[in-house]
Amino acid sequence: MPLLDQIQKDMVTAMKAKDEARLSTVRMVKSALQKFQVDTMKPLDEASEMQVLNTLLKQRRDSVEMFRNGGREELAAKEEAELRVIESYLPAAPSAEELEAAITAAMTETGITEKAKMGQVMNAAKAKLAGKRVDGKVLSDLIRARLT
Repeated sequence: MPLLDQIQKDMVTAMKAKDEARLSTVRMVKSALQKFQVDTMKPLDEASEMQVLNTLLKQRRDSVEMFRNGGREELAAKEEAELRVIESYLPAAPSAEELEAAITAAMTETGITEKAKMGQVMNAAKAKLAGKRVDGKVLSDLIRARLT
């Protein structure tokens, strides 16, 4: 089922359950996906859906951090609840072992051991983890730690 159809169905479910927090988050996700579709003038594919959802996740994570630094715990909790709803539409994140295995395979495949060419290792590792939700910052930190 296409993601927009699933979101529409979840929106109706949230309305019937009178779950305002989930409803507002699902509406926001639907709005972001439709905006992307209108802006690019192309139908949504899985890669663009993931891109939009990852952007929304990053925004929520940044907001949680800023609210916590500002002493606004109630707003940070609201953002974390939105984050969990958005994550439910994404594929599972890879485990630490899967990340390590992908990085090792990417380094072996590319033959790169210096930090100057880290981007090539990143691209190869991302290709190995295709179909999973990969946090670029975490992946980058792990690769940086293994390169000399």
